Amino acid sequence: MNDTTRTPALSRTWHTVTYDRMDGAVVQIREHTVTLTRASVGDVIEATVNGQPTTLEVAARILQGADETRVLDETLSPATISRPVAAALHRLMGRAGLKRDQHYAFAAAALDRVVWSFTTLTEAEAETVRADLRLMFPGVAA
Repeated sequence: MNDTTRTPALSRTWHTVTYDRMDGAVVQIREHTVTLTRASVGDVIEATVNGQPTTLEVAARILQGADETRVLDETLSPATISRPVAAALHRLMGRAGLKRDQHYAFAAAALDRVVWSFTTLTEAEAETVRADLRLMFPGVAA
């Protein structure tokens, strides 16, 4: 079975080379630097070509039409916690006396951001939530 789970990139930059041909002969060589960046809000993808803002469609056309592409830079999203670790965090909150519908609100307050699933938390964020939980409910052992 193929593993199709990949850590999404926050940003990726390519160098592209496109050979324009006429009657089989190369008449022009175009080179571009294309960067796609995932915006922090709304999961919108922003694009630049040669350092200038452009539409995602233009950037995708350059990437798809290139004869050569090479990744120059890549910034990956931080790894998130697994489902079993998320489930353990829910159990810990339950032992603290929090109702299930309060778990995400508690995590959101601890992290000062919206939390809709514990599987979106990084290990560092999960530890911050655990630390706040132990601070608020000293009897809860992590």
